[in-house]
Amino acid sequence: MGVGQADGVAFDNERYLAEQSEAILERMSQVGGKLYLEFGGKLMFDYHAARVLPGFDPNVKMRLLEQLASQTEIILCIYAGDIERRKVRADFGITYDADTFKLIDDLRGRGLEVRAVVITRYEDQPAAEAFRNKLQLRGVQVHAHRPIPGYPADVARVVSDEGYGANSFIDTDAPLVVVNAPGPNSGKMGTCLSQVYHEHRRGAQAGYAKFETFPIWNLPLRHPVNAAYEAATAELRDVNMFDPFHLEAHDERAVNYNRDIEAFPLLKRILERITGQSMYQSPTDMGVNRAGFAICDDDAAQQAGRREIVRRYFRYACDAALGNEDGDAVRRIETLMEEFDLKPEDRMVVVPARDAATVAEQKADKGHRGIFTGAAVALPQGEIVTGHNSPLMHAASALVLNAIKLMANIPEHLDLISPMVVESIRTLRRDLLGRDSISLNVEESLIALSISSTTNPTAQQAMLQLPRLRGCELHMTHLPTPGDERGLRRLGVSLTCDPSFASNKLFMS
Repeated sequence: MGVGQADGVAFDNERYLAEQSEAILERMSQVGGKLYLEFGGKLMFDYHAARVLPGFDPNVKMRLLEQLASQTEIILCIYAGDIERRKVRADFGITYDADTFKLIDDLRGRGLEVRAVVITRYEDQPAAEAFRNKLQLRGVQVHAHRPIPGYPADVARVVSDEGYGANSFIDTDAPLVVVNAPGPNSGKMGTCLSQVYHEHRRGAQAGYAKFETFPIWNLPLRHPVNAAYEAATAELRDVNMFDPFHLEAHDERAVNYNRDIEAFPLLKRILERITGQSMYQSPTDMGVNRAGFAICDDDAAQQAGRREIVRRYFRYACDAALGNEDGDAVRRIETLMEEFDLKPEDRMVVVPARDAATVAEQKADKGHRGIFTGAAVALPQGEIVTGHNSPLMHAASALVLNAIKLMANIPEHLDLISPMVVESIRTLRRDLLGRDSISLNVEESLIALSISSTTNPTAQQAMLQLPRLRGCELHMTHLPTPGDERGLRRLGVSLTCDPSFASNKLFMS
């Protein structure tokens, strides 16, 4: 079964906004006081959701908060260990601490202020302390919450002055407090419950709820969109399953995942100890997610979910090749692929990219000892364009130039980059900087193209096509060099790679 680009729009953003805002307001009314809403997933630029639910606006959750802005404040959490390890958000290629800075700027740009940042499980890590100092110097309120011994199993200690009581309290004024983070396991739930504990100690009414887009509780358990969530969290070993507490309490099947289900008995005891009672009979009860009600084309969503499983396979395979994963995540996704009868070559741009590498090998001189690489992209109208490496261009660079030529109806034989610019780069790299290759990566090719466009109308015409590459599916037969990765990320393509290296060199600048 192929997994090409899904046909049609699968998601209705306006219906989602209406349903979701109503659900949150209803939960606020049920709590009868301040609601601390654990906001899972990406607050902005949720590209996973956009891929598995075609039509989903990556920033629709931000639009939701803008609708509720007069009643909302925001707290951000970040795990101190992620700061210390310099954990990276893959779609932006930036560390979690940098992503926190970016999210604060993005929220401010939308007229939403972050009330505070919480560094969770803080143990005096030097990088975490530097992160705190940097924020405080820029006027951002920062709280550092230390690990609670016995958390979460020792409920008596957790819900005491030695547990949540030892955490500093964050003063807020709005009836809705959204708690978000740059990634999973950042301490969002603990921060919410800590705040609820302090509110009740002060005699204020407060409650907790959870907002998670995936898995979608009212889709079938093995729906490809829910399976894609398992693929996306393979390193966390998340497994979707029916919520047994929900089935027992409401005689209704609902999909949740293992960590939430396993944690629920303890969470319920914590809430009961804080508030005297729990309004929730199941982990699904805690959620307010309405994404499933906004799916308007299930066939398109299923196709997109299958495509995401294959995409995640390549992502984890590359992480394993780089030594960032032990291979367990790859094996878990391979099992998912077998379940849905998928293989890596089902991704529509994989075989053309590999064929392009074969073409490069056939064209090369017999004495050539380098590695032959290829790349392919699916353009908005469905055309597949390829490129391969050469002494002048990386495969991805050749691909980008070939693609924008086609979109601009420019004959293939015409050069977009001036020979004078190429010669200048050759002199700089080989003669002045002592580099052993002048082959241009994507970042360098885009700069060269922009310079050429100042005197060449054809190059200018081609350059104007670059925004049309955003969101296009692209595959490379090798891991990108830093310059290729930066350039492709700026173009906004949906990139996958074979877990191979473009060079035998260990250091790539």
